Amino acid sequence: MTFLEKLTHAQQKNRSYLCVGLDIVVANTPLPLQVHDEPMLPFARAIIEATQDLVCAYKPNLGFYLAEGAAGIVALERIVRLIPDDIPIILDGKFSDIGNTAQAYARGAFEQFKADAVTLSPYIGSDSIKPFLADRQRGAFVLARTSNPNAGEFQNLTVGDRALYEQVALAADRWNAECPGACGLVVGATAPRELERIREIVPDLPFLIPGVGAQGGDLEAAVRFGATRNGVGPVINASRGVLYASRTVNFADDARNAAMKIVEQMRQVHNDL
Repeated sequence: MTFLEKLTHAQQKNRSYLCVGLDIVVANTPLPLQVHDEPMLPFARAIIEATQDLVCAYKPNLGFYLAEGAAGIVALERIVRLIPDDIPIILDGKFSDIGNTAQAYARGAFEQFKADAVTLSPYIGSDSIKPFLADRQRGAFVLARTSNPNAGEFQNLTVGDRALYEQVALAADRWNAECPGACGLVVGATAPRELERIREIVPDLPFLIPGVGAQGGDLEAAVRFGATRNGVGPVINASRGVLYASRTVNFADDARNAAMKIVEQMRQVHNDL
């Protein structure tokens, strides 16, 4: 399957737009797991087993694994192999570099870490993006309007007759038309007006939407404006609110309950889920 086919299949099968971010901080793992020398793998296994029928994707953030050195990278290699084959993996690395280095990053993400899609920064330009879209089975989400508090410092600047985030969205639309792979956008749920505006100008691009949960983003807007014109649903990410729903012996059940609550809220907004 292509990335979008795999994503759509998972969304329809599990009736969910939820993506669980596997942003594992060793110091925050549940207390029962801290007896392990390397608790990332058993923690991830428990979370995946508890939520795999509630999600449309998993999104490990590379930074949390790099922070643990070689042990973290080995854990990531093993964790991605625990994810069922029919659920997409989005490797959140926000990669951005010149062409030949971008090719190396793409090879690492897709071949070593088994990602179906990645996140990319567009600042360098199209030659940093296209190596990730060379394979029609892969996808990439380009940062447009992110969920962090200071996102507007650059992303809302006017460039020509549009905000920079709008220019990025239009560029991604061109890359999506020119490249074999699927190009989408990262648009934060903490910026609902910008989310609605981006959907207006690029109706066909898939959205990865962070910021729901701990960041206080607008889940209703994410569901309402997140889908493409052709019906590909948004990938709405929640990390801390699910992973660390509790640190007790019942952490996996509590994570499932937190995920289920978000999914039920999505279904209330979108009756067809």
